[in-house]
Amino acid sequence: MTSANERIKAVRARYGKRLAILGHHYQNDAIIRHTDFQGDSLELARKIGGLEAEHVVFCGVYFMAESAVALARPGQKIHIPHADATCPMADMAPAQRLEDVLTELREQGRLVIPLAYVNSSAEVKAICGLYGGSVCTSANAKVMLDWALQQGDAVLFLPDKHLGNNTANLLNISSSERLQVDIRPGRQVVDPKKAAYARLLLWPGSCVIHHAIKKQHVEEMRKAMPGVRIVVHPECAPAVVRAADSAGSTSHIIRYCAEAKPGAKIAIGTEVNLVLRLAERHKAEGKIIVPLKTMRCTNMAKTTEERLADLLDTLDSATPLSLPADVAEHAQVALTRMLDICS
Repeated sequence: MTSANERIKAVRARYGKRLAILGHHYQNDAIIRHTDFQGDSLELARKIGGLEAEHVVFCGVYFMAESAVALARPGQKIHIPHADATCPMADMAPAQRLEDVLTELREQGRLVIPLAYVNSSAEVKAICGLYGGSVCTSANAKVMLDWALQQGDAVLFLPDKHLGNNTANLLNISSSERLQVDIRPGRQVVDPKKAAYARLLLWPGSCVIHHAIKKQHVEEMRKAMPGVRIVVHPECAPAVVRAADSAGSTSHIIRYCAEAKPGAKIAIGTEVNLVLRLAERHKAEGKIIVPLKTMRCTNMAKTTEERLADLLDTLDSATPLSLPADVAEHAQVALTRMLDICS
């Protein structure tokens, strides 16, 4: 029986430049070895417009492939190996609930600009585009939040409250100017009196993976490995970010490890596939790189080599991912605003 690895290589040879495979850093090595481009959400979003390939296969979670659809050229087909590779944090911000919350906030008389982390659905991105807002990644959240604050009276940041709070700390937005909204149906979203002073309104979502990292994990690692440097993702809680030596996007974490001196000891607070890859990459330099806490994103793991091979075997007859025309149009507006601002 032909292995999945051999099947993928055969299809890639047959399609040549007609096929491009993109992979997020959190994919495992069995997938990454087949990709033309690897990156975080921002890096991969930037690649879409310049790809000549007719077929683009996105190895990641569903919202990433949706963004690729919104940014794709006419005639380009976007595929995802596992359509059920969702994101629990993205699911914490249903589009209809966002629209209801925005309506209630704006009815209080203030211009509230929505800014969505890219870990959100295409429908949510479309609402942001329609309401004068945009999207951001962990790599450009500071730039985009600063931009959004200049567009209205306040910003509604969603769905990740930790990234929102950590970014607000970088911009020196005081805690008195932040307010978490209540998204439960039938409840008042915010107290109008408190909302009148808030510059930043935070959606109460978080990444289940990064939320599991606690300050005690940082403290325990420092005791277990004296001299260790700790770098974490800003989807971690603010207490964890404060306790770490550095915090930033997956690209920041990669650079941090590359720029560390030979023999450095580094503990990383993010999805373990990236950590293991960095440990192997820098092993020859004597760098010891370990997970701060071993965490696997089960949805990222749904994209297996076998799944990728099955998709590629039927690529010409496979139904590409699509979005309703209005959703694609307004999501593209939100995404393009981000890319233009951060170009």
